[in-house]
Amino acid sequence: MDTLLLAFGFCLMILGLVGSVVPALPGPPLSWLGIVLLYLTSIPENYWVLSITFVLTAVITVLDYVIPAKGTKYFGGSSYGVWGTNIGLVVGIFAPVPFGFVIGPFVGALVGELIWNSKNKHSHTEGNKRALKAATGSFLGFLVSSFFSFVFCVGLLGVWIGIVWNNRDILF
Repeated sequence: MDTLLLAFGFCLMILGLVGSVVPALPGPPLSWLGIVLLYLTSIPENYWVLSITFVLTAVITVLDYVIPAKGTKYFGGSSYGVWGTNIGLVVGIFAPVPFGFVIGPFVGALVGELIWNSKNKHSHTEGNKRALKAATGSFLGFLVSSFFSFVFCVGLLGVWIGIVWNNRDILF
């Protein structure tokens, strides 16, 4: 049974790594579940590890959605651009377009800002520059959040490997 749990846990760790860069999969939560499966084996429980990694997983997961919106706002986007970023992220995940998860937030922020510009009667050139700048902020925010998720998932994989290594006499 331990071997089966180890195998599933390792698969979840790898899926978590993939999910850290592909938003269709929740990377950090999948990696954390890999650690949970590890603690369902015959190794001694360490609730500190589970608790700390759970809290960090929750924070990183929330930041995955907050950072792109903050990037839009930082680059001068309005609330329309922030909403466009979030909607674009969700639509991009399910769109049958290659790399829709990357394109979605950018296009969503761009469309949101263009709508805001049309409502506020900004000049065409000035409004387009502003919208493009906000969309670029959304894209950069997405890249930053993906980087943080990936590094975190690599860290969780390191924790998983360390726990397996330290308990190899019990597991194997």
